[in-house]
Amino acid sequence: MDLDDLCFHVNSKISKIKKTLQLRHIGQDPSLNNVLSKVTYEMHLLCELLNKVETEVQRQETVAKSLKELQATVERDFKEASHLGDNIPPHLPKKCPNSNSVPGEAPPVDVKVVVQEPAKKPVKEKHIKEMELITVQEFANVPAYMKNRLTYEQINHFIEDLNKAVVGKYKIMHQPLKTLNNVARKQLGRFKEEETQDTKGQFFIVEQDIKEFTQVKVDKRFHGMLSILRHCHRIRELRRKGIVRYLIC
Repeated sequence: MDLDDLCFHVNSKISKIKKTLQLRHIGQDPSLNNVLSKVTYEMHLLCELLNKVETEVQRQETVAKSLKELQATVERDFKEASHLGDNIPPHLPKKCPNSNSVPGEAPPVDVKVVVQEPAKKPVKEKHIKEMELITVQEFANVPAYMKNRLTYEQINHFIEDLNKAVVGKYKIMHQPLKTLNNVARKQLGRFKEEETQDTKGQFFIVEQDIKEFTQVKVDKRFHGMLSILRHCHRIRELRRKGIVRYLIC
């Protein structure tokens, strides 16, 4: 530090001491009392305002943090929903649109009064019992040695194929004999020969039905999938006279 810097430093200290001495006696001047009171009041208001600003800033920071968390949650849910939308299992049932309706067009309203003939009583269609699809939880509980390399989707496709055989067989059995062609009549004869006292009131198929109504190959993989269906209580086997009957549970 040179001499000029030292002089500047000393003069600055002397100036501050003079101002302090002047302010020390300002409260004793009656003419300045009102000014000091106003300054004190304004300082008090300023402190309150600063406290409110600080509180609001803290609140806004909390809101901003919550909004960021909400944004992250929405983005995660959107990704999951998009993934589900792009990977809908093909075996899920889909709503069949009305063939007479036009997309985006409201159904027409018929305002005419028409005297209709008495409607004939509809023929009640007989119910055909089908296997329910395997759930994800059920498939997870299947022992690994049964699954081998089979997937959840493959098992449910297999169930859908077996249901085709069930429906194909029992539609023939529920039709009047006179409406059947020669092939269907021969099939009906075989169906009745395969029935026993134990199958009365039950829905079942045999390997021949699977061959005739589906494209499923009766091989080692076929029997492996049947083991999973037995484990999940979708079918049970009944062996009589050299024929294995797969009863729908």
